[in-house]
Amino acid sequence: MSLREVIEAVRGREKTLTVYTSPGTNIVPELREYFSSQNVAIEEVDAGPEPEHAVLAHDGEFLTAVGIDALRALTDGSVRSVGEPAPYSRLLSHLDRTTFTSYNRRQMLDASREIEDRAWRAGEGRLYAGFQRATNFANERDAYAKLAATDLDVHVYGLPDEPVDVPADVTFHGASIPDAATSWFVIYDGGEDAMQASALLAQEDDDGVFFGFWTYDSSVVDEALSAIGAPECSV
Repeated sequence: MSLREVIEAVRGREKTLTVYTSPGTNIVPELREYFSSQNVAIEEVDAGPEPEHAVLAHDGEFLTAVGIDALRALTDGSVRSVGEPAPYSRLLSHLDRTTFTSYNRRQMLDASREIEDRAWRAGEGRLYAGFQRATNFANERDAYAKLAATDLDVHVYGLPDEPVDVPADVTFHGASIPDAATSWFVIYDGGEDAMQASALLAQEDDDGVFFGFWTYDSSVVDEALSAIGAPECSV
């Protein structure tokens, strides 16, 4: 499976939230904004004589249902206290942390840093990063030299479009995978703790926008690792 195929597989796991509303209810735009960075399609249907509610499904299979008040509580922006019950908890429990969205280069850098920071805090395990081109890696060389100064095993991929000044203890693979020039990825295997595994994986379109996903699901991280020929997460 290639990196692009991993992305398409994640996209195929999209869930659908069908919202049954009455005339005058204007909650769907807020829901679309709330779920804009998650792999959730929002559909609106006339509730008719039935109470307003929403149904979450995956591939046509029912997952759960909540009332309209739960949706309002979800989108009103309030922060609940620790231990405070929430009417939307049942809904969120069926939504994993895999997202699919579009990022520009600045957003990709910010998202990449989150995973790099996680690897830095752990200080061990394997970190894989694809920069598309060596030119892009040059701007991050110092950061990766710092990461490699820990016990992390750091690997970098990208089309060698210029001479590469590789820091000590960083392994540069060049364009050794088919998607190297079009993929931006940062994959951390979690070291000895697979619960720390995380991955950011995206492809660039013709407009310079990246489409991909961010996940803390170790099974999805394993798929990304397999796509670049790396060992899977520790169990």
